[in-house]
This record gives sequence, C-alpha cells and structure tokens, in this order.
Amino acid sequence: MRILFLHNNFPAQFGAIGQYLSRDGWDVTFMTQRTGAKADGINAVVYRDRDVKEEHKIRHPFLASTGKAVVTGTSALEVAQHLTHEKGYTPDIIVAHSGWGPGLFMKDVWPDAAYVGYFEWYYRGEADDIVFMNGPGRPAMEGARERIRNSPIVADLITCDLGIVPTRYQASQFPDLFSSKLRVMHDGIDTGFYAPGDPGPVQFDDQTFHKGDEIVTYVARGMEPYRGFPEFMQALATVQKRRPNLRAIIVGEDRTAYGKPLKSGKTYKEAALEDLDLDMSRITFTGLVPRPTYKKVLQISSVHIYFTVPFVLSWSMMEAMSTGCLILGSDTAPVREVMTNGQNGMLTDFKDADRVADDLEHALSMRAEYDELRNAARQTIVDRYAARDLYPAKKALFSSLVG
Repeated sequence: MRILFLHNNFPAQFGAIGQYLSRDGWDVTFMTQRTGAKADGINAVVYRDRDVKEEHKIRHPFLASTGKAVVTGTSALEVAQHLTHEKGYTPDIIVAHSGWGPGLFMKDVWPDAAYVGYFEWYYRGEADDIVFMNGPGRPAMEGARERIRNSPIVADLITCDLGIVPTRYQASQFPDLFSSKLRVMHDGIDTGFYAPGDPGPVQFDDQTFHKGDEIVTYVARGMEPYRGFPEFMQALATVQKRRPNLRAIIVGEDRTAYGKPLKSGKTYKEAALEDLDLDMSRITFTGLVPRPTYKKVLQISSVHIYFTVPFVLSWSMMEAMSTGCLILGSDTAPVREVMTNGQNGMLTDFKDADRVADDLEHALSMRAEYDELRNAARQTIVDRYAARDLYPAKKALFSSLVG
C-alpha cells in the first residue's frame, strides 16, 4: 500500500504513524516544507512556497491566509506532478493537514487516490475561544474574516473521502453539514515512552532537580494567554511566597504561538517578569528541549499545569497524564473531555489567579496523597489514547478506503 502524507512541518502529526505503517510494509512518502526532514522508513520530499508575481498578489487582508494556502497548495502540486511524471509515483491514499493548503490540489494529480483530510479547527464568528477571552458580540467584520479564513478548510471538506479530527470537542466546531465525513480519532500517545519513572538528577544550567523535590512544571509551544501563561505566572508569584521550597520548570519558546501578541511589542514572558514579584532563582526557563529531556521534566513534576482556552487540545497534557503527572488543568471543554475533576486530575478556573494559587498550593501540599489521581490519569491515556491501539485502528481505516 502506498500512502502519501502532506504537512508543512515534520514529523508533526504524521511522522509516528508513518513509521508504524512503514514497519508493516507500507510504502510511505512524506511531503513537507521542512528541509532535511528524515526518518527511518519514510521517503521525505520537500516542497517550498513559490514566490507570487506582484500582479498576482492578493491585497485584501481577509484573503491573506487563504492566499497563502493556495500558494502552498500549488507549490505542493508542482512537486506532486514531478513525482508522478518523472518518478512514476502514484499513491493509494493521501493524508493531508487541512487549513494550510498542502493537499488542496492532490486530487487533481491523483483523482483515484483516497483522500483523507486531517482537521484541527473550524473558525466561527462567535467561536468558543474568542467568546471565552473577549465575551460575546464579536464585530461583524471579524466574523466575516473568519468565514473566509475557512475557505481552504471547506475545500478540503468537500474533496476528502474522510476527515479525521483528534477530539470530540474539536469536531463539534464543524458545521453539521460535514459531520458524516468526520471521524474522531486521536493521533495516539506513546504510553511506553511517556511512563512514570525516576530519571535521576535532571540538570538545567546550574540547577539540579530530583524526583521528590517540590516542582511545578508548565509546558507549551509558546507563552501566551491561549495557554494561560499570564495567569500561571501570576499564581506562581503568589505561591512562591507561601512555599519557599517551590521551584518551577517552564518548557517552551518565548513567543506567541496562538492568538495575538502584545501591542507593546513585549513578549508575555517579558511582561510577566517585569510586572510580577518573582523569585527568579527558583524559576527555570528551558526553551525547547529534546523529547527524552522533556519526559524527565514530567517524571519529576510534583504538579503539572495545563491551561487552555476552549481550543485545540495539546498533546502535552495527554503526555503528562501518561507519565503519571498530578495535573492542575483548566476547567474548559477540551480538557473536560479527557479529565474529570477529582478522578484523574484537578480542574480550576484559570482566569481567577487567586483560585489558581490556592488550588496549586493545595495540590502541592497534598501531592503525596494523590497517587490515585496520577494512576488514573495514566490509565485514561492507556485505555483511550494509546498509540499501540490507535495506530492499528488507523491502518484499518486507511485500508478500508482502498477497495
């Protein structure tokens, strides 16, 4: 079976399942914009966004993301044509990340291939994340922009034979018109790798951490309101004063991955360090770290923080659950799909910094008595989201689309 994955990044959501299929004898090709991408069993092919001639550039701001998706799609189309004409390549199945545009025109090259769209989010004028952060009554002009922003997503919804969405909450954002095409199936968590354990001393610069130390951990791609970073830092400043032995490890980049940056030009990290009374000697910012180091951070965590507005659920929360972390999570819909307060974690209103501080202090003071929450968190991932179960299920799903 020949399968083609398309994603601007690598390995992203498709690398691990691609390697699994390759080990099972499938011919796996991955088209990406990531130069130097490579993985055992995967043939990586690079496409790059082509420069658009001045007279063809789209000026209306509403069309910025749609125009970029078309540029990405036509760039991938050129590479696909080369693969079929020069290499004789024809996939049986195409799986593409929908929204950025790499798969938009694959059916024009290979009309007989089964096309699977990977859908993460559908933009709505009164979207849950926007209402959560700014309240209802969004200006009509902003809703209009969001409607047009869905253009490449809708094109993929119409073209695809099947759409995969990682969680039920994310699927609920899509119009009912497309529900018959969408299948909820998570990407899968490597529960063998993300497992409880004692990694021994963990070193960051001049700081050494051990399992059993009082450590609060926070992980996100960026540091922004979408993932509750300002509220976490405000609560941390409070709890530091109450618990002199508390140290914090914060993993992620000092950037805004989701949402809008500050108008001042400062990053949210810079603003927090400027505005809050923090003991920086007890806070470690690691930046991005390799997976083995990231796992060690989770393994030594006393309490792990995961906050999000109603939006795409992060892998990091499930990886932390699989590693047996005691999690203080946001009481928001995507988190509640996986976590129940008092059963496999603790939920809080992360917009209330005083409550977050109290809940964090409580979790820290009771962490030795909450082993049942840690065990239940891991069991949730093992039972419902383990890659060892989801990869075979996805293989069967893909196979069913080909005769």
